[in-house]
Amino acid sequence: MKNIAVFGSTGSIGRQALEVAAAQHDRINITVLAAHSNDRLIEEQIRHFKPDLAVLTDMEAAGRLITRYKGDTRILAGEDGLLEAAGHERTDMVLAAMVGFSGLKPVLAALDKGRDIALANKETLVAAGSLIMPRLQVRGVRLVPVDSEHSAIFQALNGERRATVSKILLTASGGPFRGKQKNELATVTLSDCLKHPSWSMGQKITIDSSTLANKGLEVIEAHWLFGVSYDNIKVVVHPESVIHSMVEYVDGSIIAQLGLPDMRLPIQYAFSYPERWEADFARADFIKLGKFTFEEPDVSVFPALALAFAAGKAGGTMPCVYNGANEQAVLDFIDGKISYLDIPLAIEYALARHNLVAEPELADIMTADATARELAREFADAKTGRIYL
Repeated sequence: MKNIAVFGSTGSIGRQALEVAAAQHDRINITVLAAHSNDRLIEEQIRHFKPDLAVLTDMEAAGRLITRYKGDTRILAGEDGLLEAAGHERTDMVLAAMVGFSGLKPVLAALDKGRDIALANKETLVAAGSLIMPRLQVRGVRLVPVDSEHSAIFQALNGERRATVSKILLTASGGPFRGKQKNELATVTLSDCLKHPSWSMGQKITIDSSTLANKGLEVIEAHWLFGVSYDNIKVVVHPESVIHSMVEYVDGSIIAQLGLPDMRLPIQYAFSYPERWEADFARADFIKLGKFTFEEPDVSVFPALALAFAAGKAGGTMPCVYNGANEQAVLDFIDGKISYLDIPLAIEYALARHNLVAEPELADIMTADATARELAREFADAKTGRIYL
């Protein structure tokens, strides 16, 4: 029996992880549930899975839950509650499925307590890969990626020596605007962004997928996870979303991991690794699929991808700024303060004004994130006429 804490339990990944846990109930025990503010849904999850602890980081939502719930699960509140839950003694693995930069501190706390990590929160490695990766070695814990692309690479590397890797081929669906020209995106709405052709995901990651910022974050994550230079990471648009990523080796061989787009598969693999558990996920029928297509990403239309490569190569606090500025720009787009095409411009604005710290400590990363958000807000204020660039 594997004891698992699900951080981000009310989000898309968290809900699918609990589907896996329910299907594999003889193998998985849920010890902790954690979310931000959805007290009604987490209460349902508590009653079903009966964890030792549950956390809501929003204090008002936690107060509502504490007032209502009269059971054996202990309810914690706020960031302090989340950090306490990260080191819960009965937990073997923490699924980090929180949205954005908020995942960093609980992942660090879980690592420091010796807990294995199933990482769905790519922003943690983007912002602080230089802190996370050495800590894995020191603590002797395992990190298994949950993103479908990184899970695919992880599986394609199984049994191979990292020194024989020539290139990482990171696939991308292309999102809802694949093939569009920039002038066609000038009036894109939030509703347009959320119509992803392949995956059912949360709002923020779906918007990021449409701008290719999500793929940019995945490039930086792949660099840290697999120790591959940015020059040896190539993004390939594959709209069928069946080949989840590939690894090319020095002899020219390419190993790929394939499967229908279903996040439950990489979630279960992260939970079961190094084993594989039987499951009833849908299987790919290659006769019905017929063909695979591949395209070069158009960074002139989707510059967020090129900005991610530039930030990653700059190193230090630059990837953190990329992530923080993007998170704020997405919020400003949702709020109607900037247009869709302004999202990468806000990222570029923040990157251009950041004073890089080459070897950051945690305090430097926290400052870089806060500064990036402030710069992105400054950009939004300029767009709405409150300041001048």
